[in-house]
Amino acid sequence: MKEGIIRIENGRVEAPDRPVVLFIVGDGTGPDIWRAARPVFDAAVEKAYRGKRKIAWREVLAGEKAYRRTGSRLPAATISAVSKYGVAVKGPLTTPVAGGIRSLNVLLRRKFDLYACIRPVSHVPGAPSPVKNPGRLDVVIFRENTEDVYAGIEWKQGSPGARKAVEFLNSMGSSVRPDSGIGVKPVSREASQRLVRAAILYALKNRRKVVTLVHKGNIMKFTEGAFRDWGYEVARREFGDVTIAESELRGNRAGVVPDGMILLNDRIADSMFQQVLLRPEEYDVIATTNLNGDYLSDACAAQVGGLGMVPGANVGDTAAIFEAVHGTATKYAGKDMVNPSSLILSGAMMFDFIGWNEAARAIRAALARTVRNRTVTYDLHRQMKNATLLKCSVFGREIIKNMTSSASTLNYRLGTIGSTQ
Repeated sequence: MKEGIIRIENGRVEAPDRPVVLFIVGDGTGPDIWRAARPVFDAAVEKAYRGKRKIAWREVLAGEKAYRRTGSRLPAATISAVSKYGVAVKGPLTTPVAGGIRSLNVLLRRKFDLYACIRPVSHVPGAPSPVKNPGRLDVVIFRENTEDVYAGIEWKQGSPGARKAVEFLNSMGSSVRPDSGIGVKPVSREASQRLVRAAILYALKNRRKVVTLVHKGNIMKFTEGAFRDWGYEVARREFGDVTIAESELRGNRAGVVPDGMILLNDRIADSMFQQVLLRPEEYDVIATTNLNGDYLSDACAAQVGGLGMVPGANVGDTAAIFEAVHGTATKYAGKDMVNPSSLILSGAMMFDFIGWNEAARAIRAALARTVRNRTVTYDLHRQMKNATLLKCSVFGREIIKNMTSSASTLNYRLGTIGSTQ
């Protein structure tokens, strides 16, 4: 079976029967979760396709391992490989707080213009939760990935750049203290609209009913408020026949969404944190700016068992990187303890992306069965009664064992991204 390249063109994804998929092991607990996850991925492909399809895994370096071997945390060879092959699965990478290197995760997203950070948040039955009814929450968050404060435009307090920025801002009528550090928050029409467009297309493809724009436009009117306005604009211009704004329902439609149409609404960011707790079933697909999306996706994850139970994808027009959404958890590195579910579920998203939906379903069903059987890693075990504590590697093997049963125990409604199949 000859290796091939996954083609990503004009929103279409075509994968050969043996595609090259890159992997970045990651820092801290990255090696632990990758060793648990990769056999799960291969077992799912074997179960679904009985030898007719297979992933050709190819390692590329980033983070501490790359620095030790090459002197660079993001070598040119890695950039070249992602440019060529287009699809990668990665573990967490270390980002120091305050001084030091900037986030490699952000750098990868910007380098390949992976403008949509997609995080589905849905409860796996049996997983512990701090809320009474975690199954009420079933959202897919589209977080703009390239702008906002994550653009990294800032000047340290006391630096020449900060002094110039303060002088300029004050000359424009602002009142900025001279001892301030300065950061700039860009939000553009182009980036905002392509993110909202991707969210609407996802909703259409997966029969989701509501797309919500989350913003802080009541305070930041020309960035966050503009994001909201540009979102409605692209919906009217490109999806006017299949979307309807909430404001229209208050008029002559008596609050009823016509059959086959998607409701488009918006919520202030701080209010949205209440909404996902008190009225989660009213929300479906969420499109938001970078910082809001970071906070909101973590807050939603807390309701379904934590970051260890939530997958993530960073998707652009020519490449996609699927990653564990939690940090490196270095104090647990090498101890074979951490929950590999985030990386495993991110791999399931990767299979959906390339059109191998049967493999994705096999992973989700087997993982759900494993959790329902109360055989879990320490993060879940400490919150559950009468559960069996498993090491990270053993949890992965338990998922593989549970793939032998054909019955599904997981009612995921996450849908797919990118694939034409």
